Formats: sequence, structure tokens, C-alpha cells
Amino acid sequence: QVQLVESGGGLVQAGGSRRLSCAASGRTFGNYRMGWFRQAPGKERTFVASISRSGGTTYYADSVKGRFTISRDNAKNTVYLQMNSLKPEDTAVYSCAATLRVGIAVDDYNYWGQGTQVTVSS
Repeated sequence: QVQLVESGGGLVQAGGSRRLSCAASGRTFGNYRMGWFRQAPGKERTFVASISRSGGTTYYADSVKGRFTISRDNAKNTVYLQMNSLKPEDTAVYSCAATLRVGIAVDDYNYWGQGTQVTVSS
């Protein structure tokens, strides 16, 4: 089992950058694929990015490709989401998640953090 805690959210102007962090508990962090999801007000939670156990493979939603970068440091039990060129439509609660499976659907992930709010002002 793994517990996840996100940090780094806040208010940022359009065009700005923000880095989110997700710290995981437990000694088996490296066994999990990690993902970032987001949920805007009144909308469903959607996939943002995922990263393989070693960090060698990443996958992005089309809406963030080229602007966001997911990375992980297994020695620190942490996964990151670097967000550049932010747009107002990126405003959402961002959550990290962990899974032993392969997939990008919400249901593929077993463990979730509480989320961190990112608000992009125009």
C-alpha cells in the first residue's frame, strides 16, 4: 500500500509555470506506475500524464503535451509535474495516483492523493 501527498499548487498567471510534487510513503514506491490527473469544477477527473516505474517511459494527454513534464525520483519517493505555459483552462484540482497496472484510466489507479488546487488567471 502507498500513501500519496501532493504539494505545489496555487495561483499562477497565464503563461507562467508551476511544479507539483507528490510524496509517497512506503518502501515500494519504485514498484508503482505513477500518474497525474486533474478535475475542473463541474467536470470529470481526467488523465494528465503518467510515468513508468523506472521513469523511462512517459505518456501525456494531448492537451498538455509539450507544456507539461512528468518525472520521478525513486530515491526520494517523489513524482513531479512541471507545468509550463499554463492556460486558464488548466485550472483544476491536480491529484497524483499510483498503480501496479498499465493504463491511463482513472479506474486503473488504486491509490490517490488528496489533490492540490492549481488556478491559472488570465
